[in-house]
Amino acid sequence: MVIDPTIFRDYDIRAVANEQLDVEGVKRIAEAIVKFFKPKSIQVGRDMRITSPVFQKAFIDTMLDCGVNVTDLGLVSTDMLYFASGTYPEDMALTLSASHNPPEYNGMKMVKKGAIAISGDSGIYDIRDLAISNEDLDVKSETKGVLTSRNIMNEWITHLLTFVDLNKMKGFNVVSDTGNGMAGHFMPSLEEKLPWKVTRLFYELDGTFPNHVPSPIEEKNRLDCINKVKETGADFGMVFDGDGDRVFMIDEKGRTLAGTITTAMIAENLLQKNPGATILYNAIVGRIVPEIVEKNGGKSERVRVGHTLIKEAMRRTDAVFCGEHSGHYYFKQNFYADSAIIAALLVSELMSVTNKKLSELYDEYDKYKASNEINFEVTDKDGIMNELEEEYKATAKSIDRLDGISIWFDDWWFNVRPSNTEPLLRLNIEANSTREVEFKIKDLVDRIEAMGGKEKV
Repeated sequence: MVIDPTIFRDYDIRAVANEQLDVEGVKRIAEAIVKFFKPKSIQVGRDMRITSPVFQKAFIDTMLDCGVNVTDLGLVSTDMLYFASGTYPEDMALTLSASHNPPEYNGMKMVKKGAIAISGDSGIYDIRDLAISNEDLDVKSETKGVLTSRNIMNEWITHLLTFVDLNKMKGFNVVSDTGNGMAGHFMPSLEEKLPWKVTRLFYELDGTFPNHVPSPIEEKNRLDCINKVKETGADFGMVFDGDGDRVFMIDEKGRTLAGTITTAMIAENLLQKNPGATILYNAIVGRIVPEIVEKNGGKSERVRVGHTLIKEAMRRTDAVFCGEHSGHYYFKQNFYADSAIIAALLVSELMSVTNKKLSELYDEYDKYKASNEINFEVTDKDGIMNELEEEYKATAKSIDRLDGISIWFDDWWFNVRPSNTEPLLRLNIEANSTREVEFKIKDLVDRIEAMGGKEKV
């Protein structure tokens, strides 16, 4: 049995298959889930990775041996899993997936009934401790669970279309790159309902990822879509990640919409439909978002990074939406869970009702300039954040510790926050001009390295 303890992360499990986690390890984790959560029933899906069928079978067989009733969802994107969890009564839902990781990886994402997130604080590390322990978990049952199957595709497509008015949707020319990942599973069914003409890139489900790794946050993995948008004169492009829950949109000029800009667009659309609603955004999202929310009569609140924290904050504030800088977008109507395709549909609907090209909207929202996230290897995360606070407190307009440390000035601001899983600090900067951002990047990189950090290239 192989289970590397480091595969358990704050929000999921990810491992190099058969090196850090093998079939016997999957069975042991299944037993640990039964021991800790005591589910009577569970929905189980999988992605298209090479090891997913055998991992899923091992997981399901173990659950059945433990007396748990299992509903096999078959192939699902992660946002389809959240939908199934919010719609159906099973105690838990889990998919065998490693999101956007390279092909040799696999893992698990899990939620409780109602798409309630399970994180490091609410069970993942407890499962780890049980799984790697030597104790007999004593969860096998004399009465086997019952196995059934469920195809949620039609309900999922119907659910997606509740977010937009198809009568207002224009007949866009769209390039859609699903990277041989799970968005290629549901997009053909959705496209049948939309007035779009879609140029499909890499829809065939293939866990070897023969075209590019389905990680659209890296520009090299967006180039196929960018080039095809320009070649075909498309209105926009979409590049999905491997498990289909994250998307980066490309305007007709080939520019990628940052998470901040996409969040602002969605916020404007939803405030037209939900006057006065609350919109959340995470601590790294730029200043345009609260400005757009205020302009459109909504209420905004800045929250910490991380999907468990975001979902809790959305329930607390009754927010209709939360956007993250990383390309995750959460919707109250979607059980407070994130969905890439819902985000893309709402942006395209905004294009339709405003009668504007995506580049025109992009230019309207691109008021401030931001750095990419810069990572530093450090030994003392708190020490460096404290040094930064000391260094800037005399000149800063304000300083907050909502998530790491954010230091604000009249015309720029930056955030430094610690990784939960690695000895890293993450730096994000936003300023009023590209030139100023570039100057601040050099200055802050030099300062953090002088404090003992080492930029991770």
